Amino acid sequence: MVLLGYAYERNRLIYYQCTTQPHIFKQHPRASRIAKLEACQKRVVISTARFHEHMNAKIHLSYPQEIPMTTQTSSIDLSRRVSELKPSITVALNNRAKAMKASGVDVLGFAAGEPDFDTPQPIKDAAIKAMLAGETKYTPTLGDMKTRQCIADKLTNENNIPGLTGEHVAIGAGGKHVLYNAMQCLFDPPAFGEDPWEMILPTPAWVSYRPICELAGGVVREVVAGPDTDFRISPAQLQDAITPRSRLLILNSPSNPCGTMYSEQDLRDLAKVIREGIERAPQLVVLTDEIYEKIIYGEHQHFSIGSIPEIAERVITINGMSKAYAMTGWRIGYAAMPGDFGKELIKGMGKLQGQMTTNITSFNYAAIREALTNPAVAEEVESMRQAFAKRAGLIMSRLSEIPGVSCPTPTGAFYVFPDVSGLFGKTSAKGTKITSATTLCEAMLDEAHIAFVPGEDFGGIAGNHLRISFACSEEQINAGIDRFKGFVEGLS
Repeated sequence: MVLLGYAYERNRLIYYQCTTQPHIFKQHPRASRIAKLEACQKRVVISTARFHEHMNAKIHLSYPQEIPMTTQTSSIDLSRRVSELKPSITVALNNRAKAMKASGVDVLGFAAGEPDFDTPQPIKDAAIKAMLAGETKYTPTLGDMKTRQCIADKLTNENNIPGLTGEHVAIGAGGKHVLYNAMQCLFDPPAFGEDPWEMILPTPAWVSYRPICELAGGVVREVVAGPDTDFRISPAQLQDAITPRSRLLILNSPSNPCGTMYSEQDLRDLAKVIREGIERAPQLVVLTDEIYEKIIYGEHQHFSIGSIPEIAERVITINGMSKAYAMTGWRIGYAAMPGDFGKELIKGMGKLQGQMTTNITSFNYAAIREALTNPAVAEEVESMRQAFAKRAGLIMSRLSEIPGVSCPTPTGAFYVFPDVSGLFGKTSAKGTKITSATTLCEAMLDEAHIAFVPGEDFGGIAGNHLRISFACSEEQINAGIDRFKGFVEGLS
């Protein structure tokens, strides 16, 4: 048997073998390039360590498992990268809640990741005016330069990020889109015999960071934070996580799902570790997701780590219009990074986006400029922030009434992230055994008709928690917590 090549499947390697043409292996070191070769008779699954042991010893293996290659008579399969994407518990529960609502059940939803306010009227008017003026054609892939410069000016003046021009900015179809593009530009699947690049991910974290990294060929190194630190990692934890294969550090402040944020001093302390860690990890870049920057309350002001001069040219800032301006359905996000590499990254994102969506909806550029420059819009954003701050105080007060539930005080975004592990091991009034956040959410949906998000998908210790969105009215908050409290009081 001669090994032809390999491909990654999660933490396994798939090695292709044949019996006829031993020279093919050197000519085609990547399995993806040889999968259709007639010489390739089968594929086998072995551990990475066993493969390298074989290569070093130059001996033949007896393979523990054989998997037939797909034939013309087999069913048609999706790609492995798609088939292995983990279905979201959040989506499944949301779908159940929507189905119950559609059938007439009075379900109170607290899963929404979007403001319940309407988009400010001046923003809508600007888009309508641009549409009527004929701004409906293709534009440059990453956006017209006028709008890109407007974003650069915003980040310079509000966030104090140095060295930005319009050429350092990319506009895409939502924050998730530009995040995906950026990671595709930073990661590669590992070459033969090479360790994969790593993404350092403080957890609990938004559910999409991990799969987007894995789709790009990276692996995730979790750094677990807990409620004792308001879910903020320490400089010592970050220092321990940096390795020569560290490629990307994710920061998200204010945080989804935790509703907490890093202070300026926290970020300066982390920046010092990053600066010192570059000697060990010369390819390390920081991606800071600041989509909730306008929705803050409490003692801390928002601070952009990209404003620290010593690491500014290693920081990608991700933001967008969805949360601050109640524009989730408009699908507008942007990325910015100063310096020469920043320009190269943005060009790379443009090349990738050019083969996907190309530009966003062209008349939305006027809406972006209006949102970022109109003082009347800023006043509406502040009104929304004040409403969220009031709701945060209300929901914290109400949660404190529920035994077995503890919750860090939210300081940003519109989520609380209570610890409900004190309820595990109990049984609901209708006989459901509560063994996890997921079983708790399922039981509350079925019995109390309230929809919360279980924490398991957020990583780290999040399996002990629920995410509750307060992007809803005060009346709904009171009604929902009343149901939550009644459900808990019925546990035995």
